[in-house]
Amino acid sequence: MDNFNIIESIKKSRSGISMSLSSDLAHQQTWMQKIGLTLVGIGLLIMLLAFVGVSIPASIGLASALSLMGIGGVLYSRDQYAGRPIGIKNNGNTFAGISSRGAIAWIFTIVITGFYVLLYWYPSVLGLGKDGAANVGLIALFDPLSYFFKGKPASEWFVYGTLYTLAILVMGVKFIAKYRHNKYQIIRTLSVMFFQLGFAFLIPEILSGLRSPDAAYFGLDMKNLWPLNYYFFHDWHFSAMLEGGNLGMFMLFLGIFGILVATPVLTYFYGKRWYCSWVCGCGGLAETAGDPFRHLSDKSMRAWKIERWMIHGVLVFVILMTAMTIYMRFTGSSRILFIDAYQLQSWYGFLIGAAFSGVIGVGFYPIMGSRVWCRFGCPMAAILGLLQRGFSRFRITTNGAQCISCGNCSTYCEMGIDVRAYAQRGQNIVRASCVGCGVCSAVCPRGVLRLENGPTEDRKAVHVRRDMVDILDPDLY
Repeated sequence: MDNFNIIESIKKSRSGISMSLSSDLAHQQTWMQKIGLTLVGIGLLIMLLAFVGVSIPASIGLASALSLMGIGGVLYSRDQYAGRPIGIKNNGNTFAGISSRGAIAWIFTIVITGFYVLLYWYPSVLGLGKDGAANVGLIALFDPLSYFFKGKPASEWFVYGTLYTLAILVMGVKFIAKYRHNKYQIIRTLSVMFFQLGFAFLIPEILSGLRSPDAAYFGLDMKNLWPLNYYFFHDWHFSAMLEGGNLGMFMLFLGIFGILVATPVLTYFYGKRWYCSWVCGCGGLAETAGDPFRHLSDKSMRAWKIERWMIHGVLVFVILMTAMTIYMRFTGSSRILFIDAYQLQSWYGFLIGAAFSGVIGVGFYPIMGSRVWCRFGCPMAAILGLLQRGFSRFRITTNGAQCISCGNCSTYCEMGIDVRAYAQRGQNIVRASCVGCGVCSAVCPRGVLRLENGPTEDRKAVHVRRDMVDILDPDLY
């Protein structure tokens, strides 16, 4: 325990609150933290009132709600780590109700999952106007901001994008405050905040407002690549790019260039982290808002086997669907044998594109950890992982002689990798699932782990005696 915690524990024990030098001080909130939580609560209350139909002036209500949640979140985050020594502080994380699968965690899961279900399949419950009708309720609250960006009423996806971006920005501040001693984590977090705000939210919304009637497509998602952007080759999407003028053709060229050139080249030099930990919005939310839940990821061999079958199964599903889509475009037939291409697209959109990536992928943070979608379902992570494991220069090197088997690295690996097993054997970590977030290295008290790019010849090296190698699990290579 650091000196700060010892002194504070002594103070608490003298006041009769605690007689233990190891008492959990991480969740004993200061007045500033309570003020921050109060502001966040008021912001959420405004949105709840709008949801249930209370008449609130939209411009004032939205500005107040977003400002209160943003300011309150930043105040709480700054004060939580202000005055404490630098270094990772996960004190009490496995005992807090929200991050230990307690009652609060289950309530949070039900609320977030329910919100996603309404968003994807029942947006009218949130207030979306149908057939030209005006928005009401929660979605109407976001109309002023939507009109500002694109001159039209808010949709359910505009509401989603706004809240998603706010969560990454506010929780990104918290993540930076927590990992402020680690330059890699600071830059990486600033990167995902930048890409989410600029390329995933602002640019698409502004372009949407500039869209003319004869330009059907303006790149409404600037950073998604196939196969994550699974509908890239779908007929409606492909035709929209072809008919979208110069910008549409540019987006078509950019997407194909990203698939054939940028993805393999960047993965060769930097591993899958260039996308999964530095650009992707799903990863950005997992790294920031999902940070308190990273220790909940299952590290068992059974989970690893399920993960490999599921994520590569989704990739095969996408490849099959894309091949059928291209075949259908050139032949005019929508069927191959007994499989209907349109039905396949519909199944994927519902099961994977919505239910898995959205509802389960985010709603289950407090139950299964922060990277459920990235581990078990993301086809982009799957294809990048195959490239990373096959020929990338990226690896995490280990110094087994320095490992004290504390287990921090494995505990806080959100991808479910038993990092300690590699470190104890002095074995470089070359796993398809590793997203290169670097948290395992950041929480290591001995400097055992290093993220490196180097020659491809020895990237799977094991720095132990030859007679020990024979007893290792072959799946670890």
